[in-house]
Amino acid sequence: MAYGLTEEQRMFQTMVHRLAEERVQPRAAEIDATGEFPWDMVDLFRENGLIGVGMPEELGGGGADLLTFCLAVEEVARVCATSSLIIAAQHLGAMPILIAGTPEQKAQFIPAVASGEKLSAFALTEPEAGSDAGGTKTHAVRVGDQYRINGTKVFITNGGLAKTIVVFASTQPDAGVRGISAFIVDGEQPGVSVGRVEKKMGIRGSQTAMLNFDDVLVDGDRLLGKEGDGFKIAMRTLDRTRPGIAAQALGIAQGALDVSYRHVQTRRQFGQALGQFEAIQFMLADMQTQIEASRHLLYKAAEVVETAGFDTVSSSEVTRFSAMAKLMCSDTAMKVTTDAVQLLGGYGYIQDYPAERMMRDAKITQIYEGTNQVQRLVIYRNMDMER
Repeated sequence: MAYGLTEEQRMFQTMVHRLAEERVQPRAAEIDATGEFPWDMVDLFRENGLIGVGMPEELGGGGADLLTFCLAVEEVARVCATSSLIIAAQHLGAMPILIAGTPEQKAQFIPAVASGEKLSAFALTEPEAGSDAGGTKTHAVRVGDQYRINGTKVFITNGGLAKTIVVFASTQPDAGVRGISAFIVDGEQPGVSVGRVEKKMGIRGSQTAMLNFDDVLVDGDRLLGKEGDGFKIAMRTLDRTRPGIAAQALGIAQGALDVSYRHVQTRRQFGQALGQFEAIQFMLADMQTQIEASRHLLYKAAEVVETAGFDTVSSSEVTRFSAMAKLMCSDTAMKVTTDAVQLLGGYGYIQDYPAERMMRDAKITQIYEGTNQVQRLVIYRNMDMER
């Protein structure tokens, strides 16, 4: 299906699809089984220009629009969600700098991230501040021309691997979200340490870790924007990166449908292929419909968000579409992958087949970059009924 894609986007989609089928899919089960970060996938994506595909060309990226970036994530997630997260997480870690960084900050940090030379991370969540960013306890105190950062972040994708980390810390503890600031921190500098590395249900090959910041000194020129701009930067970042998670979810759902459709064409029961039974056909028809509806919403959301560019101020339309795409695609992924396991029966429940991995991977898309309960609040608060 074209979905209004340009010829260039269709060619790019075909290229990534082929790469994923030939090079990523053969590694997917092993990545999941070992839980080891797939550095070979980083190298593969670097060689093929996918790491920084959505970052500005003048900063070493591919210069692609948001929809093209989403196509890359979707096609890789179709065979391996962990590998698709390499692309999506790099985009997330770079986004605050692209949105709020000075020309000097962008020139200093983005090229290494866009090329994949350095992994990046987005450090917002804390033990007592998940959906409620106002509960941020990590604090940064001005000391001359520097800031001293102390605190703990949890559930950080690429935690312990990332060399460029955007850390959100309170510079005015009594001001709530208005007192949060954002800093660019070197993951190897003194005071930065890795706490617990999480053992997860899904996306097992992606390293998720606790990060500790103990008297970490950063120069004043590592502050993004002004003091107190951190929450605004974080929310605008998520507006632009949530479509990437929606694309990941969509890819997982499509992969599960692919597996299910092939299975019911060959698996025989009661003297005929499963695909000949009307009840099975109805399930597959629903799965296909949910995926197609989600895809159209995601591609529309990518268009809306792209139009807004990298501004630090977001519109209600951008925020709403970004949240709707993430909500619908991730709910669809969970429903479709669960149905895929059911369609495969006993085979769906064992690790020799990818359906159970896809179901486990799908779950996180309803949680990270804002739970789907929060997405519903965001959508409601940004509804435009004055028409």
